[in-house]
Amino acid sequence: MAKRVVQVAVVGGGPGGYTAAIRCAQLGKKTLLIEKEFLGGTCLNIGCIPSKALISAAGLVHKLKGAELIGISAAPVQVDLPRLQEWKNSIVSKLTGGIGQLCRGNGVEIILGAARFRDPHTLLVETPEGREEVAAETVILATGSVSATISGFPCDEKHILSSTGALALNRLPARMIVLGGGYIGLELGMAYARLGTQVVIVEMMKQLLPGADLEASRLLTQQARKLGMEVYLDSKADQLEFSGSEVKLFIETAGERRPFQADAVLVAVGRRPNTEGLDLNQAGVQLLPSGFVRVNTDTLQTTAAHVYAIGDVIGNPMLAHKASREAEVAANIINGKPAAMNYRCIPAVVFSDPEIASVGLTLEEARQAGYDPDVAKFPMTACGRAMTLREPDGFVKITFDKARGKILGVVTVGAEASELIAEAALAIEKDLTVADIAHTVHAHPTLAETLMEAAKLAIGEPIHLLPRRRI
Repeated sequence: MAKRVVQVAVVGGGPGGYTAAIRCAQLGKKTLLIEKEFLGGTCLNIGCIPSKALISAAGLVHKLKGAELIGISAAPVQVDLPRLQEWKNSIVSKLTGGIGQLCRGNGVEIILGAARFRDPHTLLVETPEGREEVAAETVILATGSVSATISGFPCDEKHILSSTGALALNRLPARMIVLGGGYIGLELGMAYARLGTQVVIVEMMKQLLPGADLEASRLLTQQARKLGMEVYLDSKADQLEFSGSEVKLFIETAGERRPFQADAVLVAVGRRPNTEGLDLNQAGVQLLPSGFVRVNTDTLQTTAAHVYAIGDVIGNPMLAHKASREAEVAANIINGKPAAMNYRCIPAVVFSDPEIASVGLTLEEARQAGYDPDVAKFPMTACGRAMTLREPDGFVKITFDKARGKILGVVTVGAEASELIAEAALAIEKDLTVADIAHTVHAHPTLAETLMEAAKLAIGEPIHLLPRRRI
């Protein structure tokens, strides 16, 4: 049996894993990256990157269909889904190839295979060429997550789809039922609605995006219905039947049970940690009751001091950029450098229509944390740039401490919210106040002005809104 001896072995080659491997190698450690399936992990190959390609294409279709409103006539818009898939796959291929080059360029060795612990410091890796044994001083677990399933709804990726199957369709479904109104269900459901599919979305909770800002959720519900989507809240699917090439699904809402027919059902009810087959008990690594790996959130060490864990496998928020930052922190700690996670500064983005992005505390969370908070909100309808983009729906909302104006949290809803949130995250990271943002000159006309305008409102110096009454 082939045997390797390394200082750091990283299990999982997604955004967390490859970042950890690169950083450890940069700091002088002999590092091995073990990936079971493909470099880049779920995010790059079957998650955030391909989904954003689909969403981008769907947004273009939507804009073209509405171009006559601004005096532009276009021929009937047609979608060639196989060609769209080729374009999407070409992006993924370029990025995965780039990750391999970055790893090797930084001195990271790579093994493609499935790893499991034999003992605390030994991994057995099943590769296409056979089994390899890896002895490592330190191990970083970055195995990510997989799609959660619903009993009675087996994903065959033809009629019953996971997010992976929904991103690989070569034929546009005429009708689709989406089970789950979280970010995955909304992003993909809205994308297919924009491409021309009739979409029904079913959510068990009383709002779309459970746990998100309620005002943002309500706006998103309105927009979904404007797209022609049927939205059923506080509802559940309780029976599935197949009829030829169609699926028949029964949905129960407020005690009323109704049948729905569709070409495809997308199961988007969340994700669960990917720990199967790792034999973590052999290394002394414990799981939480939820199934996530137990870690010290300050050091990212598991219950085995020499084993670290990062990313989706340790729990929410399940975000690629959170995993990447944890990777850098873990690598620095392993190498004796001071580092710590600041989870309050991790932005979250939903690439819906419109986009929703947030960072920091909500008003209620701020109160629970002992602050005396206030909120200032600026609507996108008062932003000239948003109007010229034909995307006037949304707002920027700043939660701040009344005592000294410290920015505690920001929610942005609207065009390019995913880009606008970076400034807000920096403001919270650097402990800035609303006055700091209000007195920073922002270019005009831009969407970024909306954060400045909300901050001006917070300090009582609004220019493009009337003064407000404090809450």
